[in-house]
Amino acid sequence: MTHPDEQTRSDSPRPVALVTGVGRTVGIGAGVALRLAQAGWNVAFTYWTPYDARMEWGVEADAADTIARSLAERGADTAAVEADLADPGAPERVFDEVEKRLGGVTALVMCHCESVDSGLLDTTLESFDRHFAVNARATWLLIREYGRRFAGTPGSGRIIGLTSDHTVGNLPYGASKGALDRITLAAAHELAHLGITANVINPGPVDTGWMSDAIRDQMLSQTPLGRLGTPQDTAHLVDFLCSPEGQWVNGQLLKSNGGLAG
Repeated sequence: MTHPDEQTRSDSPRPVALVTGVGRTVGIGAGVALRLAQAGWNVAFTYWTPYDARMEWGVEADAADTIARSLAERGADTAAVEADLADPGAPERVFDEVEKRLGGVTALVMCHCESVDSGLLDTTLESFDRHFAVNARATWLLIREYGRRFAGTPGSGRIIGLTSDHTVGNLPYGASKGALDRITLAAAHELAHLGITANVINPGPVDTGWMSDAIRDQMLSQTPLGRLGTPQDTAHLVDFLCSPEGQWVNGQLLKSNGGLAG
């Protein structure tokens, strides 16, 4: 598959993809970044170490450097940018840094998230606000910054957001991801004059270290294929959507979840 246009790579410079939320080598973001590098993109990525430090899996030592080396091994120029996307000024600074180091962004793939389990009765105001700041507001600001700066060939631009439909016992995460859906899908229409497509992917149950044995067994029992998703499953779909062949898919929420029931 030729990316992102019909010319051979030897005839055209590698385009730039910005992938957010690439903090761990086992994460979906890392899988997406590696796949795009293999497909012929230069890849910038963001990460935020304090988030991992708050989570049960903890900080993965030297993850950003390891991912950057893996991208370079696949021929990509890279730029790793640590950014707290809860800060409304972060998206502008991220784009400034990426443009300085790699050039203009052709594909924006948003894998970042705030995800802390809590329900209707035990979610705190602080947690609710942080979820919406990261998952919804930062999505809007990243897309806005991308749209303001996009100078690529009409038809080449891509926006992809990763979502979830899980809200029971996971209220602020699921609700803020629902907002992400609507913000991203709006871009398919509001940025149509730039020739940019915008889609949302629901990757279903992908165990990147957060599942308990009970959750893992439950997800397996509800998935017809009898396995959990992998970062590579999501990455293959992102790769297709970012390709010329994927241009006709636009304004869609795509479930890539193995047929998960319930």
